[in-house]
Amino acid sequence: MGRVKTPAHRGRGELGREARLLEGRRSGAEGDAFRGQHQLRTVSDREVDGARHRVLVNEAESPLGWLKSRKDRNGRPLITDHQYQAGERLRADYWFAHLSPRVTSTWSALAPSERSRRAPPSNAAALRDEVIAAKERVMRALMAVGPEVAGVLVDICCELKGLEDAEKENGWPQRAGKVVLQIALTRLARHYGLIKDDKQKQARRGLRHWGSEDYRPTLDAWKKDPSDERET
Repeated sequence: MGRVKTPAHRGRGELGREARLLEGRRSGAEGDAFRGQHQLRTVSDREVDGARHRVLVNEAESPLGWLKSRKDRNGRPLITDHQYQAGERLRADYWFAHLSPRVTSTWSALAPSERSRRAPPSNAAALRDEVIAAKERVMRALMAVGPEVAGVLVDICCELKGLEDAEKENGWPQRAGKVVLQIALTRLARHYGLIKDDKQKQARRGLRHWGSEDYRPTLDAWKKDPSDERET
């Protein structure tokens, strides 16, 4: 008959493996509990594989998520939804293109030699085109906000550095990083079309006149009769 092993008969190797498994389960449960307490989990619409899906997002994983969840003394978020969306959009392109600060600090678009003509349809060629397009979007965005504030976008939005680290590296006074970041994010959101300029809003609210095809506007309505001025 086979010999049944009791705890007393088990070797140290078997007991060690069981102890490690038990400890792994315990630490995993504790880790899940810790993450559940410290994550900022929200449901968000994100584009995955070319389609929109509702996914669970941990906004605490990025400095922008942390700033978005905090409020100033007046009860307003430290960054707006448009600023947050702009920063996350830049980060998505940055990570997809596998960029690094060394690449983006050159402030130059891709060389013409890198803009190869489209190869025959294939997954590899399509992916390469998408990566090049993402790089170009990042470069255009950084050029649009200007070199004065583009660096802080790369540091905080893309490289996930904290505000304090960015302030120290740039030699800024305390709390100056938040102001610079807000300016940079506003410019970025305007570049992405998330924020409209006041001039654009006023143009949309401008006077409109409906007329027939042969109608031509004139300035007669704004002309004053000199005799009216003499009478007054």
